[in-house]
Amino acid sequence: MIKSLCVALVAAASIGLGGCGALAPYPTYPQQPEAGAKDAGQRVAICYNLLASSRATVQTAAQDECGPGTRAERIDTDWKLDYCPLLLPARATFVCRPQGKK
Repeated sequence: MIKSLCVALVAAASIGLGGCGALAPYPTYPQQPEAGAKDAGQRVAICYNLLASSRATVQTAAQDECGPGTRAERIDTDWKLDYCPLLLPARATFVCRPQGKK
């Protein structure tokens, strides 16, 4: 009885964590610029797992948040867990710049 309960719990946890979107990057609140920062423009941030998400996947998620006519430029990454959960601990912050400007 206990063995089958343990197996059921492990299976449920595996399904929950192994689902398609369980470790997928998602948008969150970005870091706010410090006073006098030169990184003007809309900011977006993406929570992600370093082991489950490639740099390109995170970049694409940020670009989707920035919208057309812009490009997402990564400016910082932090692991403070203020806005990201334990399974997706990294938060990449991007500035949405008009395309053509660097």
